[in-house]
Formats: sequence, structure tokens, C-alpha cells
Amino acid sequence: MTATILHSDLPEGFSFASTHCGLKRKRHDLGILVSERPAAAAAVFTTNRVTAAPVRVSREHLRNSRGRMRAAIVNSGNANCCTGARGEAASRKTAVLLARELGALNASEVLVCSTGVIGVPLRVEKILRAIPGVVKARRQEASAFEQFARAIMTTDTRPKWSAARCRIGGKTIRIIGCAKGSGMIEPHMATMLAFLATDADISPSLLSRSLRDAVKRTFNAITVDGDSSTNDTVAVFANGSSGARKIASAGADFRNFSSALGEVCRELALAIVADGEGAQRVIEIEVYGAPSDEKANVVAHTIANSPLVKTAFAGGDPNWGRILAAAGRSGVVFDPDRADIKIANIEVCSRGLERHFSERVLHAKMLAKHVPVFVHLHAGNGKARVWTCDFTSEYVRINASYRT
Repeated sequence: MTATILHSDLPEGFSFASTHCGLKRKRHDLGILVSERPAAAAAVFTTNRVTAAPVRVSREHLRNSRGRMRAAIVNSGNANCCTGARGEAASRKTAVLLARELGALNASEVLVCSTGVIGVPLRVEKILRAIPGVVKARRQEASAFEQFARAIMTTDTRPKWSAARCRIGGKTIRIIGCAKGSGMIEPHMATMLAFLATDADISPSLLSRSLRDAVKRTFNAITVDGDSSTNDTVAVFANGSSGARKIASAGADFRNFSSALGEVCRELALAIVADGEGAQRVIEIEVYGAPSDEKANVVAHTIANSPLVKTAFAGGDPNWGRILAAAGRSGVVFDPDRADIKIANIEVCSRGLERHFSERVLHAKMLAKHVPVFVHLHAGNGKARVWTCDFTSEYVRINASYRT
């Protein structure tokens, strides 16, 4: 993640703004991202059966607009989930007013997103009162983008953003993105939000293909606590303002663009894990030798979501048996007598048995900010990589009093 967003990082033709509308006590809690010209858009949403009103409305808008959008509006402090017909009406009113204030747009050109407490009625009148002012305040400046990134935070301890560039036909295109997420994180998108903007010229269908591939390898490969949010959304807008030639097929231009988009998504995803509620370190779990990639992914996620594994890493305890036990309950068939495990590049298990190692040395290595774990099942050619974080008492403290 870049330390500071520069004006030169911003894609052409986008503006941003945020304000305090009153859903939270003091911090900015409402933000907008606006493309000053029609943009191709793509998004992936939560697959949780309990789905927030803004997710349902945004899905409908993306479908009705045929992937052509102009803006996103995001509130923090309230998820607008499990709020019934009133919650859906609130999301629709928000889109209608923002579209009108931006210049008689169609409401279906607006994505609506919310994050915060589930099950509390949304005081939408606060948002509606704030929309005219936040529209007038939008700017094409790095500071405005940073404020937008901060406005979408909930229990995050810091904003998360990333930027990348690539060349298309001799011209530079820019991609910028921000995300929020700290707890309730295990996206299954085939409370986490991410917004990306680019001045590339690309069709909605190719943009969707690129985004879904990037999400599969990044946001869907992270977990903080195994809880999939009701509001998960990753959205990207591409307005073509760079003047670069259109990406019209899945050729070299598409690959260059997708590589840059994937880079931004990866940095944002890892920033979410690093800022996991109460987290001290990122744990990178690689599983090899599974019957298939899909089954390797199941094993990796089972290990990553094990409370016993995660608490061991919180204390720097080289308890490798917890890792093997988690793999064993994943439902994937393998012979534990053939399994190998490394923690922080130190072999701790070979053929299912402990290898001699210095617990003092490994304990010190496990206290690093990034700890790699390598598991080889010797049951096929499947492989997967998942990132998670440790569990500390701070996670319990935060979530024991999230609403109160």
C-alpha cells in the first residue's frame, strides 16, 4: 500500500467527497465516488443469504444499467441490513437523490453501499440532508480521495488504499482503489467494501471478467474470522478518460490491465488482513499436494479459520499439531503420514512426525509481522494460498461490545 496518495495516482475524470452526516458521532460517515462521464462498471457482492438492502438495490441497478454507472455512495455506521422494506426504500431514496443532485442521472447509474451495525434502522434522513452538500464538495484531488477512504471505515484502525499504472497503446492508464474491513471478514464473492476507479477504456463484460479473476485470487483468499459479511461489495468504474485505446479483447492489453488491477486488489486485501481486529501479524498459508486446487483451497481456509491455529500464532507457539489437525478435519482426503509442514521456513513436521527444531528460534520467528506456513499433503497437484491473521484478546474485546 502506498504511504501517500499523490495527485498523479488519480485516474482522470473522477471526483470524491465525504462528510459527517450524523450516523456516527464525530467522524466522516458518508462518501461519494463520481465519474464525470459515463463509465463501464462491474461489481461482485456477498453470497451470504442474509443480504443487506443496499446490496440488493445495487445488484438491480448494475443489471438495469447494463454495466454503465456514474457514481457510488457509501455510508458507515449502519449496515442497513435486516431492516425490511424501510431499509430497501432508504437505499432507493439515496440513489434517486444523488442522481438528481449530480444532474438528472438515472438512479440505476448509482451504486449504494452501507457498512456498520446490522439490524438497526437506518436514519436515512441524515444521509438525504447531507447529499446536496457532499455533491458540491467533490473534488478531483488526492486529499478528497483520502477522505473518502476514511469515511467508509468502521472498526478499521487506518484507511486502506493502493494505486497502480500500466501502458495501453503508448498511453498510461491509472487504477486507484480503497477498501474497508477489519472484522467479519471471509469474503465469498464470486462487513468488507472496496472501490476501484480507472481511466481505462474497457467494456463492462471484460471489466467484469478482470475483476472476478482478481477477486478470486485476492479478496476471496483472505479471512480474519471466517464470518462472511452481509454487505460485502467490490466495485470498479472504468471511464476511458485516459485517451488510451479501448481494451476490446482478452489479448495483451487486457492482460496488462488485469495485472495492474490484480496488484491493487492484492494490496488492499492484504491491508485488510493486516488490520484485522486485534491482529498482530499476517499469516500466509500455502497448501500444496492436494487432490485439486479447489480442495487445496478448502484445506488452506480450514487452517486459516481455526481458532486454535490463530491463537497459537498470537502467542508465537509452534504448535504444528493444530495445523495438521485442522487440515485433517477439512473433509479433504489425504494420508496424514505423508504430510509435511513448515512454519516461518523451519520444517516442523515430516511425513506426519515432528522434526527436531529449536522452539526458542521458531518462537522468535513467529513474532514477526508476516509468518509463512507451508503444508504439503502429497496427495495430488492441487495448490492454494490464503492469508489470515492471529486471534488476540483484543478481537474479543472489540466484538463483545461492538453495538454497545
